[in-house]
This record gives sequence, structure tokens and C-alpha cells, in this order.
Amino acid sequence: MKKIYFLFLFWLISGIVSQSQAQNAKANYAIIKGKSFVQSKNYYLLTLFQNLPEVKHLLSNDATLKSITAKKIEALDNASKQCQNKVSCLSESMQFSETEIEEIGNRLGVLYEENNALGKLVSEHLIPSGTYILAQKLTPKEQLIKAWEQDARGINFTIGVYVAGQKPNYPNIDSISFKVTHKSYPQLVGDLHKTVHEESKKANLFFVPSITAALLALEINEREQVADFEPMASTVNKLAFDRIKTINWKAFPYSVILVPGAGPEEPEVTLSAGGMLRCRVAALRYFEGLAPFVVVSGGNVHPYKTKFNEAIEMKKFMVEKLKVPANAIIVEPHARHTTTNMRNTARLIFRYGIPFDKACITSTSKSQSMYIQELNLDKRCEKELNHVPYRKGKRLSETEAEFYPLIEALQINALEPLDP
Repeated sequence: MKKIYFLFLFWLISGIVSQSQAQNAKANYAIIKGKSFVQSKNYYLLTLFQNLPEVKHLLSNDATLKSITAKKIEALDNASKQCQNKVSCLSESMQFSETEIEEIGNRLGVLYEENNALGKLVSEHLIPSGTYILAQKLTPKEQLIKAWEQDARGINFTIGVYVAGQKPNYPNIDSISFKVTHKSYPQLVGDLHKTVHEESKKANLFFVPSITAALLALEINEREQVADFEPMASTVNKLAFDRIKTINWKAFPYSVILVPGAGPEEPEVTLSAGGMLRCRVAALRYFEGLAPFVVVSGGNVHPYKTKFNEAIEMKKFMVEKLKVPANAIIVEPHARHTTTNMRNTARLIFRYGIPFDKACITSTSKSQSMYIQELNLDKRCEKELNHVPYRKGKRLSETEAEFYPLIEALQINALEPLDP
């Protein structure tokens, strides 16, 4: 009986330890930029592969992975001769095949050891970054493989949309910048393919050709806005970020007031009428002392390929017109949907060291407030993000409702390269 009891106790303690180690995202974890914020924010595991010397050495010197790399480069060379500028053929040659994804995943599993470079990558970077947090219930080895699969399929998605012209999740705002039916487009893809081959023909890491193709595709489509204003804590958010550490949080009922953007439909309009009205309501709540910060959230969204950023324009309006102090406004300039207004704000709250267990409020139009609180936003989040990044609180008025940020918000969305 004692033996059974101690076995049970050991199992229970092991389970608790395992669970606590399974996910410990850390607010002070410093995301490694790598070659660009576009890459690190979309494909963080591959950024770690490139930038951690011990990991890079392990992967680039593994015979199996070296063989896969050589075959990929050879396949690119063959495609340039055989595809004859056929877009689908060229784009497929730059993507990962399902066989490659499985083969590489299996090899990473073989190479993984708890105390080697890959083990340290998972324990010191993958887990504390929180960027693959939805895999938190898996073993560390499984988390590594899952992250690889996510990055690989994310790269395939980017190439599929921004080279092959496949439909993104929101075609009206996120689709390819070129007319794929134009007679000159196959030549452009042929030139892109040649550039990818030239830039990666000496690669010693298996993913370089495909990630190069994805990043170049975003570049030529002028779709690199995910990197705008980064690192934000030392650029557009420096004043607010520096002020955070001075706040007596007990003096405020809420931590932040979130204002989701409302993009105009006319190219020359910087801020829509709806956006102005949302800012005015939020300013009233700020001056009432509900929270020490206002988060203005919205990217370069409406109309298609607009040059104006919703969050930046809202901040200008609030500072210049409504006299809200600049150091009380946190800019979130990347969200493209209401789902990511919520998610990206939760991320900033966590990363900036704002109390994560303190209630926040949304301040917006009556219709959007209803959509966030009572209607289908949580279901849409589940469908599009594979999680809900917030927990609902109580309704305060027709235009305000409480929410609490959730840690799942840190998860990268590989199928939204403009705001992953």
C-alpha cells in the first residue's frame, strides 16, 4: 500500500512539475530579431535556428539535413530550367513538400536531446518566448517538431498567396499586389525564382531557400508592415513604455483602455469619422481616470494597400485634438481585424510588464462593443486564431466592456503573415 501511495505521490509531483515546466512564458524574454522583424515575427523557430550558434552548427553539419538542403537547391536549379516560367511550377519548387516537412520533423526529433543545443533552444527560447504556446501540453521534443511544422506551413502559405496568387483569409485587404493573369507576371515570378536560387545556392541550413522565397515575396508585394515601428518600445511607444514603471496600478480600476481602429474607405482620408468618434469616447474615459493608458490599435488596412496607419493616425488625433498626453498612449500599429486588436493588445500588456491579471476595457462604437462582448468575436477568434486571446468581463456601458488578457495571445498565427 505504501508503495502504491509513493508511486501516486511521485506521479502527482512529476505531473505538477511537468505542467509548470511545460509553459513558462516570460514577460522579460527578449525576442531575437535575426535578419528582420518580418522573419522573426512570422517564423521564430527558424530565426532561432539561424541565430543560436550551437544550434546552427548542429543543424548545418548533420548529414541528413545537409542532404535535404542539397536536394532542395538542386530542385530549384532544375525548376528554373523545366518550369518555363509557369507560376504554379515555380512556386511549388520554392515551397516545402509534405514529404520534406515530415522528413525534417523526424530528423529534428532524432537530434533533440534535453541537454543539447536543441534542448536548450526549447527550454531557453521556445517556451519562454510563448510564441508557440498552444503546443504547451506537448513534450519539449514534440513542441520543437510542432513549431517546425508551423513555420514550414506558414512559409508555404506566404508563397502560395504572394507568389502563386492564392486567396488569403481576407482577399479585399490582404491579397497579392500583382495581376497574376497579366502576361508579364510569369516573367516576374521567374526572376524571383532566380533570385531565390542565387541567394540560397550556398546555403547550409535546410530551410533557407524556402524562407528566402517567402520573405522576398512579401518584400516585392510591399507587405512588410509587420515590421513597422519595431522595436516599438524604443520608438513609437518609448514615452509610454518608460512611464509604465512609474504607475501605481492600485490607483486605477483598469490597466488600459483599448480603442480598435476604424479604417476609412477613401485613399486620401487619414482617419475615418468612426475612428475620430471612438477616440473621443476613449478620451473621456481616460480623463475620468479609468486607466493610465489608452491603446490605439489598427494597422495599414483600409482601403487596400493604404499608406495610412490607423493607430498612428488615432494617436495624432488624440494628442493634437483631444490633448491626451503622448506618454499615456500605447500604439499597436499592426492589427488588421478586431480579433487581432484584442490579441495584439494582450501581447503588449504582457511584454510591457503591465499587470496581466488586471481588467482592461474596450472603448468603441456601440455596434463593435456589442460584437466584442455579446456576439461572435470569440467564435471568430477560435476559427481564425485557433484560440481566444481574452476573457470577457462585465459590460459597463453601451460603448465599454471589460476584458482580461490571456497568455494564449502570444501564439504566432502562421497563416496571417502581415500580422502573425
